Amino acid sequence: MSNDPFSTVIPFQVPEQVRAFAETSVNQAREGYNKFKAVAESNNEAMEAAYTSASKGASDFTAKLVDIAKANTASTFDFAYALMGAKTLPEAFEMFNSHAHRQLETLSAQSKELAEIGQKLASDAVQPLKAGASKVFHNVA
Repeated sequence: MSNDPFSTVIPFQVPEQVRAFAETSVNQAREGYNKFKAVAESNNEAMEAAYTSASKGASDFTAKLVDIAKANTASTFDFAYALMGAKTLPEAFEMFNSHAHRQLETLSAQSKELAEIGQKLASDAVQPLKAGASKVFHNVA
């Protein structure tokens, strides 16, 4: 007889059903983690693409604003220079009315251009997010 106190302990055997259940649970958890990881990476890529697109769009918008400011400033200086050459008050009023009419038409066209750039900026910035969300829902399903 042995002096080992554990010699009388019967070895514990895990039933096959419990082992199969545990393996299935671990595999499902691993699969869920892999899907979650893929979704997180996809969302990160979509956010980076959206930021890049928005940044470029904002740069385009700012460049257009600078162009508009240059054009309006040049127009104002041209008008001031021409106004100095007016010989009579009615001629000066006619020049002012003509300049104001041109500026309103220009402002309308510039506003339309800015609106188009803004819409394109918003659409381009959202596109990567839409694509990423579509991919996520496809992967989850």
